[in-house]
Amino acid sequence: MTTKKNEKANSLEGSLNQSEALFLKYKKAIIISICVIVAVIVGYSLYHNYVAIPNEQEASTELAKGQEYMAQGQFDKALKGDGATWKGFLNVASDYSSTDAGNLANLYAGLCYAHLQKADWKKALEYAKKFNPSNDMIISPASQMALGDIYANNGMLDEAVEAFKSAASLADKQATDNTNNSVSPLSLKKAGIILESQNKKDEANKLYKEIKSKYINAATYQDIDKYIERTTK
Repeated sequence: MTTKKNEKANSLEGSLNQSEALFLKYKKAIIISICVIVAVIVGYSLYHNYVAIPNEQEASTELAKGQEYMAQGQFDKALKGDGATWKGFLNVASDYSSTDAGNLANLYAGLCYAHLQKADWKKALEYAKKFNPSNDMIISPASQMALGDIYANNGMLDEAVEAFKSAASLADKQATDNTNNSVSPLSLKKAGIILESQNKKDEANKLYKEIKSKYINAATYQDIDKYIERTTK
């Protein structure tokens, strides 16, 4: 399980590095959202965490079909349905709005909009913000990190930084030793990169130093010194 988590962290790190090069060059928010990690975090717990009342159970079953399309990279079908057995996250969110699974469908819909061939970041934000993470502490950190990516791609950089910080805080609260070595350091690094683009090097430096001092077992830790160095006066 630990190996799989490390692989996911490394994969996310690669995505961040690609985004970062463009971000720092053009001073724009071009950070790739994290559909895969959210799907993984949510997927294993979906049937266990949601109450098995008839409507909830039906909605959860519907979500599982959509997750399959997401895993296959068929985000348009995941979002709008396949015209056969799957109705799409948009319809699940609407038809089961009073359920936890319906709430989660909003998050998935937002992520799908972000991953369409032509991403619709405004719609991604609209649905991601509809998701209420308060009832599920497993999903909350990942959803906040995804929200940060979506804010960034909408040019809402201050909101993105706050979402990333929130993701790190929530993830650490869940960890047994108050140190999450995947979501937390990656979120703080993303926040730091945005702060750098806003010429807030002191704030970015503070976050990078926090990563170095607290997340020594994280993949993100390995190259954090160069970020500290470039933001040190």
